[in-house]
Amino acid sequence: MKLLVSPVDVQEAVEAVKGGADIVDIKNPAEGSLGASFPWVIRSVLEAVPAGIETSATLGDLAYKPGTASLAAYGVASLGVDYIKAGFYGIKSEKQALTLARALVRAAESFDAKVVLAGYADHPLIGAISPFSLIEVGVHAGAEGVMIDTALKHRGGLLAHLSLQELTDFVEKAHSCGLICALAGSLAAGDLEKIRETGADIVGVRGAACSGGDRERGRISAERVEFLKQLVKR
Repeated sequence: MKLLVSPVDVQEAVEAVKGGADIVDIKNPAEGSLGASFPWVIRSVLEAVPAGIETSATLGDLAYKPGTASLAAYGVASLGVDYIKAGFYGIKSEKQALTLARALVRAAESFDAKVVLAGYADHPLIGAISPFSLIEVGVHAGAEGVMIDTALKHRGGLLAHLSLQELTDFVEKAHSCGLICALAGSLAAGDLEKIRETGADIVGVRGAACSGGDRERGRISAERVEFLKQLVKR
């Protein structure tokens, strides 16, 4: 299982790399769970990350605006990231999800960026589509993978909303459809061994990699990342 760490700037990205992160994921937590960063920040982080370490960037907690979202995907993909993560926050149906996903994949394909569709474990609280529905959408749209995160960080982490069995079922279904699968959502260090049991390809963290465990006010440290990497590898 790969460890994805989400820095907000170059300094945090350097710490993530020093700690052994497998994927450096650029995001802006001030704008939400999958808050989008700025193009100049993404570019500077990509310049600082050594070759051989995968990179990703978030597009935001998206509304149903395929044109706007695809334009953002095109811009981010052109910067050279390996993965684009799109949060299906304001998506209410599989029809909307498929239209949006196809637009994102088409926008990114010219740059070899892989699209990951992210749903939310707490989707009933925000009225969004279930992440389980995104698996079939991902297959039909040609996405690389699917992901579960949490939208409302103050309402509990991933394991507060979905059981390990439900998460395992999600991972197995995604794999059976040829998709990679990532799990995230206010995960603490003690959760990582449980997440590993699900068979997920990637586990994503920010708060757990920050001093004080605070995803917004804390800063990522190499020591915290190294500790988490050991848990993932154990």
